[in-house]
Amino acid sequence: MASSILKEKNRPAGAPANESVATPGAERLRLNLKRALLFASGAVAALLGLFAYNVLFPPAPPLTAGDVNTAVANAMASATPAPAYSAQVYQIIQPSLVLIQSKGKTSGGDEEDKLGSGVVISDQGAVLTALHVVENASEIQLTFADGTQSAAQVASSQPDQDIAMLTPATLPGVLVPAVLGNPNAMQVGDEAYAVGNPFGLYGSLSAGVISGFNRSFHTEGSDKIITGLIQIDSAVNPGNSGGPLLNRYGHVIGIVIGILNPTKEDFFVGIGFAVPITTAAGGAAGAPQY
Repeated sequence: MASSILKEKNRPAGAPANESVATPGAERLRLNLKRALLFASGAVAALLGLFAYNVLFPPAPPLTAGDVNTAVANAMASATPAPAYSAQVYQIIQPSLVLIQSKGKTSGGDEEDKLGSGVVISDQGAVLTALHVVENASEIQLTFADGTQSAAQVASSQPDQDIAMLTPATLPGVLVPAVLGNPNAMQVGDEAYAVGNPFGLYGSLSAGVISGFNRSFHTEGSDKIITGLIQIDSAVNPGNSGGPLLNRYGHVIGIVIGILNPTKEDFFVGIGFAVPITTAAGGAAGAPQY
């Protein structure tokens, strides 16, 4: 009876007689279980998310020796320099280059064959060259870049500049006039390219620089002095006369007319001369206007 009364005293007010009362320890255990379940659920969700990410976005495979070699090769290929200016210059001017052969007689009446170069400078096929290549010629033959051969006549000349303009009787199927440049924009030290037919070697290119401007040249066998010339160290030899002098863009800035050799021999020792294209084309009939 006393025990029953004691239990009644310890029961919270309003609690049913048959309901057990939760202790503070049990409550804490229940809260801890809830927190553990929440943490476990979050961990499982994170693992599932990581698994799904790896399935959708698999990691890159590890590098192999072959992969490294390929990457190095590609890097070296991308670092390969562009073609030299000389190669581009030649590709530009080659279709406009002309081989010139002439026959005539010397002042003594002997037969004389001459070989030189020229360049097409107009849509009508006008060919610019050095006058001494075709002077007093009874026959002039042109060979264009595509192999077309044609007779030609001197249309006009500038004896004081050793320049002649030729008119071909037959034009090639594809005519490619050269682009004329501005020699006044050039400076000493700029690249200079001479293209011609030295010793009959068709389409030969030599590279050098502009060595000076406003040079004078005493022509062999006469008292004539040509002034206002461009001096170059690009190699020029017999057969280059009349050929184009070009800048780095393949534009014609002059016409080669001669070399200076103190030994009086007919070969190059490092000094060549060209008439500026503004003079050579500007004073020739049929040439583009400057």
